[in-house]
Amino acid sequence: MLERDCVHCFTQGGKFFVVDGNSGAVHQLDTLSYMLVQQMVQGATLESAAEEARRTALYAAVDIQEASAELGELIAEGLLFSADVLDVLPRQNSVVKALCLNVAHDCNLRCTYCFADTGNFGHQRELMRLAVAKQAVDFLIQGSGSRKQLEIDFFGGEPLLNFEVVKDTVLYGEEQGALYGKQIRFTITTNGMGLTKEIMDFCNEKMYNVVLSIDGRQEVNDKARYTPNGRGSVYQTIVPKYQEFVASRKGKSYYVRGTFTRANLDFTQDVIHLADLGFEQLSLEPVVAAENLPYALTEAELPAILREYDTLAEVYLARYLDQKPFNFFHFNVELKKGPCLYKRLSGCGAGHEYLAVTPDGEFYPCHQFIGQPEYKLGDVATGLVNKSLGEKLQDAHVLHKPECRKCWAKYYCSGGCHANNLKFNKDVRIPYGVACTMEQKRLECSFYIHAVVHENAGARADENVV
Repeated sequence: MLERDCVHCFTQGGKFFVVDGNSGAVHQLDTLSYMLVQQMVQGATLESAAEEARRTALYAAVDIQEASAELGELIAEGLLFSADVLDVLPRQNSVVKALCLNVAHDCNLRCTYCFADTGNFGHQRELMRLAVAKQAVDFLIQGSGSRKQLEIDFFGGEPLLNFEVVKDTVLYGEEQGALYGKQIRFTITTNGMGLTKEIMDFCNEKMYNVVLSIDGRQEVNDKARYTPNGRGSVYQTIVPKYQEFVASRKGKSYYVRGTFTRANLDFTQDVIHLADLGFEQLSLEPVVAAENLPYALTEAELPAILREYDTLAEVYLARYLDQKPFNFFHFNVELKKGPCLYKRLSGCGAGHEYLAVTPDGEFYPCHQFIGQPEYKLGDVATGLVNKSLGEKLQDAHVLHKPECRKCWAKYYCSGGCHANNLKFNKDVRIPYGVACTMEQKRLECSFYIHAVVHENAGARADENVV
């Protein structure tokens, strides 16, 4: 019996695709094979779909026979209409591998959409002391088991408000990592207002990745991101700094990251603008906000957002074909290797592999849970106390989310963000539908881009054959 629930058919750019959700396989088909699969999704057998194709007289009998045979092979190999064979995911012996250090619960901007309540997370404005940061480093090293590669992300608020602690924490982490045979990769996320040559030099030497926040065009950015007194242009302040910083990275990893809201549903123009400024590594995230807020994204905005992702995919390809490429974070998908099955099912690891640390040393599953007492896991002094919460989040994977079990994107999405699911549905196991729809569209665009890039690479190879 064919498993139809997780087979997804879509067309884009004149190409025909089928995704088999249970196996994770993606197929690009011709029109005949695509039509046959569509009928099978709707309940037909392969034989009855082929017979219907013969009755239309639109296709030659030999082509129908060949397409049927190829589809039959895919079904037999478990790559199309495959069964959902996974019922249980044994709980792994999870160890902490990454920390988000909120070194500053304060910010020098007052962004309208800030999930952290303009940087203080709904509490007092404060900075992390070095002693707390060192305890967090010790906890990470001691709690990481046999893992050698660890990560620390400096976050806020605005972490550059506490740069001396950032710097000393990196040096301490390198020292302790060497003592215990660990390598810690450091990253930092900044709004750029406090960047100096000294900070850039330090980050270029010590930071594996830097994330630079800007929302795109000046009118878009400055409408949402402004200083406490509302004076001056944040855009004009940070763009020259970012250009200098990115140039000084000399190929090291970075991302220029923005947020789009209801105010800029034409966000492709913001991506183009950032690319034209010389930034090649780009990410533009949909805002997550309560539906009653004026900048929130709701189901009403989804049609426009989905069309805009299609537009962005075409711009992405046009720039690629014109040899002026940029990388867009959400169009990255690995079709051949990718993460292991456990990672595909469980996602980011919040609450058991990944923790956020507040300035006073409290542990939360991630930065979006900070300030919710029921989601406190412990602290740097006592360690992880609320272990049942960590186990609950570890078990909130795709196989335990009924809606996800039926979704074709489940092994690419991992069931969505726990914090967003909780925010909108009061349950980490119930996915946030607006985010699901956007993720599905981004995946479609990614598969389409892969197909065009692959075809173009083949054509260029043929041109070079003598």
